[in-house]
Amino acid sequence: MTKKVAVILAGCGVQDGAEIYETTLTLLRLDQRGIEYRCFAPDITQREVIDHCRGEAVEGETRNVLVEAGRLARGEISPLAELDAEAFDGLVLPGGFGVAKNLCDFALAGSDMEVLAQLRDAVVPFHEARKPIGLMCIAPVLVPKLLGSGIAVTVGNDPGVAGAISSMGGLHRSCAVDDIVVDHENRVVTTPAYMLASRISEAGEGIFKLVDKLDELMA
Repeated sequence: MTKKVAVILAGCGVQDGAEIYETTLTLLRLDQRGIEYRCFAPDITQREVIDHCRGEAVEGETRNVLVEAGRLARGEISPLAELDAEAFDGLVLPGGFGVAKNLCDFALAGSDMEVLAQLRDAVVPFHEARKPIGLMCIAPVLVPKLLGSGIAVTVGNDPGVAGAISSMGGLHRSCAVDDIVVDHENRVVTTPAYMLASRISEAGEGIFKLVDKLDELMA
């Protein structure tokens, strides 16, 4: 039977949503491996809207995370509340600062962050069923709060984020941009992507390895 993966997005755009290149590379590799996928996003208001040309917040403008993610998924997307782990074999969370702003409040609270309840309800059943979970870029900061302590993850070599992961009970492992960290016991795979990448090809190497490892773990 064809494997099927759920992809959770945090909007659209590196500074206030899901990282577009990371998401596209993930979907490309899933398709290349013959893995079906479905995108999901929470039906909530973004924490803030960023003008990506100026890198500044746009005062008075509001956007919906699901609607914005729908742009990235070409309209093929469902509300996160409808994600049923039983219908999928694995899960991927691309990065982008929307993860740290919309799926949790890490961007504001650091290691004292709280995770969006919808996200917890969607992700925890995958972990409980021992279905593999892949996270990239900043998304691995979610792991200690979502899945528990003692799980090895990477964001590359950022000392601040690595320290926050450790203080929340996670195990951070340094990692090159083109590599992955695999916690086999917990079936969690992570890669730095644009926490380190300076070119799309660099991000692609690690992301492709992540998807390939998920494919292997879903066997």
